[in-house]
Amino acid sequence: MAHKILVVDDELTLLKTVRAYLEQEGYTVRTATDGRTALHTFRDFQPDLLVLDIMLPEIDGLELLRQIRQTSDVYVIMLTARADETDKIVGLTLGADDYVTKPFSPRELVARIKAALRRLRGGPARKKELVSRRLRLDVDGRLAWKDDRPLDLTPIEFDLLHALMRQDGRTLSREQLIEQVWGYDYYGEERVVDVHIGRLRKKVEDDPAHPALIATVWGAGYRLEDAPA
Repeated sequence: MAHKILVVDDELTLLKTVRAYLEQEGYTVRTATDGRTALHTFRDFQPDLLVLDIMLPEIDGLELLRQIRQTSDVYVIMLTARADETDKIVGLTLGADDYVTKPFSPRELVARIKAALRRLRGGPARKKELVSRRLRLDVDGRLAWKDDRPLDLTPIEFDLLHALMRQDGRTLSREQLIEQVWGYDYYGEERVVDVHIGRLRKKVEDDPAHPALIATVWGAGYRLEDAPA
């Protein structure tokens, strides 16, 4: 069955171009040009991936993302203007998985969508389960627990934790995490990693302000402090 993608943007030319590229790849695509229509279409269509512009009439993209994240962990790629650094960070904080800066090549967007959907489908894993002192991952099932309590992780958060747990306490740089988690030649800022690590810490740390499990190695990256079981 073809993956379903919803593309939301009020620029009709861009919308038609992106839709044509995605349909050429065999995806089932729906589009919307304003936030209110997009919300109704999302609920009816239940897409596997959402491409969402920030500047929208009716309901803006950030508010639409906030509402969608209340009920869904669908993979979200935000579209942002080149100068909107604050919007990028706010979007990631609200739950976007990635962003693409306008103007962009439709081929670049399609490449990111392909990489995201390929990762969500999963592939052969070297270990089906990873266990540390307080954390456990079912890699194939994409499930996570802390102290036997289920963790509600987004796909990006799961992949970040998976990457860190595979390293047995070794440090991963932001560049290495981007390569392992996003899975393509990334054109955005490495700061995207910091925002997602911050969200992950809110779910796995007892005190996110003083993380004990996911440590920042200043000038180098991040590592998992939780000792293997």
